[in-house]
Amino acid sequence: MSGYKTLPFYIQSEIIYDFTAIFCEKYVDYKSRTRDQMVQAARSGKQNIAEGYLEKSIESKIKLIGVARASLEELLNDYQDYLRQHNLQTWEKNTPQAQIVRALVYNRYNNYKNYKGYIQNPESACNTMICLINQTNQLLDQKL
Repeated sequence: MSGYKTLPFYIQSEIIYDFTAIFCEKYVDYKSRTRDQMVQAARSGKQNIAEGYLEKSIESKIKLIGVARASLEELLNDYQDYLRQHNLQTWEKNTPQAQIVRALVYNRYNNYKNYKGYIQNPESACNTMICLINQTNQLLDQKL
């Protein structure tokens, strides 16, 4: 297993990608450009972390981590837009629901299975990804 695959922000980006693919399948019209863009942004976040960590030069590594960070920020905005456009509630950072989701990242065996129960409705799905993307972006910011 490559070294980057054990990095918390890579693991989280993989969860984000898997979750987003299923979210879009369930809740975003298959003809929608937004659907393609969300999946692509999630994929870009994950792939650019992997590619960045395989780079030899520090400059290239930082550039690709920056691209990953920007892709995840774009995806974060898409989830926020979805909530707003569908008149769904956004969880505040310190609500009980958000705290439970935010604590999942500390699970020793952090993977998609820990989050899949939250995809049952679009409001909890969006808010779950907002929490995880914010946590992932915070880790990436520390690397930039």
